[in-house]
Amino acid sequence: MEINKLQFDKEILSLRSQIDKIDCQILSLLAKRQGQVEEVVKLKKTHHIPVYHPAREEDLISKIRAQACKANLDPDFMEDLYRLILRQSRVNQIDQMEGKGVRPDTRILIIGGDGQMGGFFASLFHKSGYEVRILGKNDWNKAKQLCENIELCLICVPIEKTNDIIEEIAPFLEPNTILADLTSIKDEPLKKMLDAHPGPVTGLHPLFGPDSGSLDKQIVVVTPGRESDSCRWLVDQMTLWGAVIVPASAKEHDEIMEIVQALRHFATFSFGQFLYEKHARLERTLEFSSPIYRLEFGMVGRLFAQDASLYSEIIFATKKRRQLLKDYIASLSDHLEMLESNNKNLFIEKFDHIAKWFGPFSEQAMRESTFLINKLIERF
Repeated sequence: MEINKLQFDKEILSLRSQIDKIDCQILSLLAKRQGQVEEVVKLKKTHHIPVYHPAREEDLISKIRAQACKANLDPDFMEDLYRLILRQSRVNQIDQMEGKGVRPDTRILIIGGDGQMGGFFASLFHKSGYEVRILGKNDWNKAKQLCENIELCLICVPIEKTNDIIEEIAPFLEPNTILADLTSIKDEPLKKMLDAHPGPVTGLHPLFGPDSGSLDKQIVVVTPGRESDSCRWLVDQMTLWGAVIVPASAKEHDEIMEIVQALRHFATFSFGQFLYEKHARLERTLEFSSPIYRLEFGMVGRLFAQDASLYSEIIFATKKRRQLLKDYIASLSDHLEMLESNNKNLFIEKFDHIAKWFGPFSEQAMRESTFLINKLIERF
């Protein structure tokens, strides 16, 4: 037995030595790849080309999967590995692109630039060579001075204050100044900006929080208002930072946000409230939770770890949103009779009907949720 162990140690040492050499080669190739990426960044900077190229990335992933199969490697593993490499590559590119301005030296005023989201965008503009001015709630005595010779006025304040701020700042703006907002509702603020300011107007809604750290593949909805060509450089700048731009009318944006934000947040709030009322033992519950349920509990906990006033503004923003939530509660009440009568067949009938309505999205949802579950298992 001792002889076999000595023989094993001798043979394994040689194999491990070869693996170490291969690891060094992989690191060397990754460094060489990064060097080529930096050359690509220089070229993109020169020609104002955005970092994220979806078609190029998906084409590369398809090729990698095909090559993995030929090499008898797990294509899913290789896809995960390359998406990680591509993600790191994009982040590095964006870090460098943040120093590139579409219109450097342009003067920008951010109302609410002393807040979290306003500060995030102020930092991005500053890094890209723009002259950034901040107007906080205690700076209105300097509003006229701060508005002198600016080319963009970006409003980033709570929803309920947006319309008042638009009216207050509009008289100080020059006719060619772009007036834009970052509010999570668009129809009413856009109308207010168009009424108050005769120049270029556009609405923006970043679908991420200020703690994201980067615009890499983050969605920014753009709702056109007036003189879209004059606002083009602003959209191009966000694209250069790595954002994915989704154009939409203000009406369409608000209708979709009723589902994506208001309903989703309210349903999560209601679930959390119910857990509270039932005195659920969260820590013990997590011990019994599979990864998918842990993920769901995590999203509930995430909501209650943030600012209540922010979510109240989103949920209660419009009468139409509040009506949608009342309809949601009424829909839940419709299931009481099914539960009272223990009608499993009715449940299955409803389930199958809804599953048919979801259609191919269900398969996509299975793939995406399985990916998230597997990542959760790896992490925890």
